[in-house]
Amino acid sequence: MTTPLSTDAIHISGMHKWYGDFHALNDISLSIGQGERIVICGPSGSGKSTLIRCINRLERHEQGTIVVNGITLNDDLRTIDEVRSEAGMVFQHFNLFPHLTVLENCILAPMHVRRKSRAEAVDIAMTYLERVRIPEQAGKYPGQLSGGQQQRVAIARSLCMTPRIMLFDEPTSALDPEMVKEVLDTMTSLAEEGMTMLCVTHEMGFARQVADSIVFMDAGSILERGAPQTFFENPTHPRTRDFLGRILS
Repeated sequence: MTTPLSTDAIHISGMHKWYGDFHALNDISLSIGQGERIVICGPSGSGKSTLIRCINRLERHEQGTIVVNGITLNDDLRTIDEVRSEAGMVFQHFNLFPHLTVLENCILAPMHVRRKSRAEAVDIAMTYLERVRIPEQAGKYPGQLSGGQQQRVAIARSLCMTPRIMLFDEPTSALDPEMVKEVLDTMTSLAEEGMTMLCVTHEMGFARQVADSIVFMDAGSILERGAPQTFFENPTHPRTRDFLGRILS
């Protein structure tokens, strides 16, 4: 087993995940440095979302190790909470509480998990709503917002916990095409500020612009990892070439 470097934000070694007899993740090893931006791509069912959900224990891995900012993930609830405080998660379908306003969605975790006062939590929330450029929506409910606005609220809500890592699980796949750009612009801004990011996405333009490296998965395994230029112009694995040929044609 390799030893994680002190500069690793995430270090995964020999990780496996099964659903019954189905081997969903097969011997995954992956290191992500502090401030590094990684895009994971691949066909549907390749294990991309399962991989990032294992990183903050939304899914339990059965074998191997996952270390997040020096914390080795295990079954201890305190450890899981500590890892989740380090790694914010943005989901495909927003997962906002529909009965709470935008502001209330954003202050809930800082107050109950970080033990912030309401005034402190509101200040934090408004800072991040400004950062994603929707502070004027603070008093509205999620159902009153467009899909792109809801996803930006979800990003702000995660940032309110001041994570050191952001995990994105296909954050634009549920959006209408005209709403995709505003979410990608927000993510690009985070990347430019040095946030460590691991993003499952089919947005190859975003991958070219933002990623330090691109990981290609198929059938539960990592088949290739490379810098964007190399990945797109000279992929080494036949399955990668086939995938890119289909999605870029």
